[in-house]
Amino acid sequence: MTKVAIVTGSATGMGAACAIDLAARGWNVAINYTRSKKEAYETYAKVKAQGVEAIVVQADVGQDADCRKLAAETLSAWGRIDGLINNAATTKFQKAGDLEDVAPEDFDRIFRVNTTGAFMMSRAVFPAVKRLWEESKERSAIVNVSTNATLTGNGSSLPYVLSKGALNTLTVMLARWLSPAVREHHLPRFHPNPLDAKWHREIEYNRMKEDEEQRTPLRQAGTPEQMSEAALFFLTEASNINGQIIVVDAGDHLGLLPR
Repeated sequence: MTKVAIVTGSATGMGAACAIDLAARGWNVAINYTRSKKEAYETYAKVKAQGVEAIVVQADVGQDADCRKLAAETLSAWGRIDGLINNAATTKFQKAGDLEDVAPEDFDRIFRVNTTGAFMMSRAVFPAVKRLWEESKERSAIVNVSTNATLTGNGSSLPYVLSKGALNTLTVMLARWLSPAVREHHLPRFHPNPLDAKWHREIEYNRMKEDEEQRTPLRQAGTPEQMSEAALFFLTEASNINGQIIVVDAGDHLGLLPR
């Protein structure tokens, strides 16, 4: 039976890389987007080119009804869900140390997508993955994409970092609550995302990338494809691992090294 995965926020970046990599391994994939319709269908074409099936579902993971719709449309297409990658996220860029640069509503919006959204997606798929376990003892997996800013305290904004710290705790709790039907993991990562160019001038994005290449112990900037490698390890290979973390940041969390 062909395995099936949902990847939220899979129109671009790491989410798209995960969808394409899963397809290359023979998985059918539900591609999700909120606003990036054009990019979602570009990812869809790349997934289909791998010879598997795919669907594209517009859904805002910050809305419970949309999370349930995404799960329902996936089940309608293939009748099963073997994996979920909670990749969709949002942020607001904040000047470091400027406590007036964010508002309470920023916390509400960011937590709603980054933390509550991952919970609602996990809840939406759980009946299907529980049934899969009960009927065939096939175990599904959920991977929550976090950030190494929860380790370093150096992120795009305070609400964003706090939302991902809460996501890390959610992961550990769900790893207990959803077992044995589901293995749950989280994946702190940092890499200059091409989407950062939407919020930064190109010269600033290039500076971020060059800084990471100089700063990290591995002297490289991570790519969406490298993030996907770790996510798919949890999803497809780590059969006896649950509630764990892999930090994929070229060693950035180890601190500054002498130049």
